[in-house]
Amino acid sequence: MSEQRRGSYFSAKVMSAAVLAGALFLSAVPIHADDNHGKCQRRVEKAESRLDEAVRHHGERSPEAESRRRDLNAEQERCWKEYHGYWSGADHRWHTERDWDHDDRDHHDEH
Repeated sequence: MSEQRRGSYFSAKVMSAAVLAGALFLSAVPIHADDNHGKCQRRVEKAESRLDEAVRHHGERSPEAESRRRDLNAEQERCWKEYHGYWSGADHRWHTERDWDHDDRDHHDEH
């Protein structure tokens, strides 16, 4: 094989490896993003659970419930800033509109 062909062959191999590495890297990004969505969902569910517990033990408009409600709103805001969506355990789905601060989160009456 001539020197020029070996250089061309080597360049093609390097380029192929770089393209493959790039494709593998890009395919891993959504997995990481989904994992972060899961973390966000778990944080919101935990905050909702703490709110439910505060309401059961102290009443709907107690200072404890109001504090837990603020914590829940903060977690939903955090998810919104990261994903432009937030998880609602009340209806078990992601919301794409920033409306959690409009519905007062009084899903406790449904139980």
